[in-house]
Amino acid sequence: MSGVVLRRAGEADAGAAADVWLRSFAAALPGVVRPHSDDAVRTWFRELVVPRLETWVAEAADGSGVVGVMVLDDDVLEQLYLAPDWRGRGLGDRFVALAKERRPEGLSLWTFQVNRPAHRFYERHGFVSVEYTDGGKNEEREPDVRYVWRP
Repeated sequence: MSGVVLRRAGEADAGAAADVWLRSFAAALPGVVRPHSDDAVRTWFRELVVPRLETWVAEAADGSGVVGVMVLDDDVLEQLYLAPDWRGRGLGDRFVALAKERRPEGLSLWTFQVNRPAHRFYERHGFVSVEYTDGGKNEEREPDVRYVWRP
């Protein structure tokens, strides 16, 4: 996919990354209740995610700005969200390839059980489901599944 640059997020990207997260979450998970307001999500990106975690953004060369965000926390693929109109264009594939390059010993991640497109996406990239929960340990209280990738 030409015309999109993946790069480490800087302080100035926090707002745009949070906005991608918010738009993507709303589009992909309309039935999942978010426990935090939009402003709280923006604060979380500005004060924790971007400054403390390995955060990457996808920036479109066409002037669309930030169209994707990926966050790694040790060996956990913590966040991977794309602007809704950028899904299905290979951008998620590029982010997963980057995550595997950055964590060649392996990765894990959590996704909601209702997010079937995410299951298919991660399974296509070699992730295997290893644990299902009732959601009692996540803020949304939504049943989830843990995936693991090992080279």
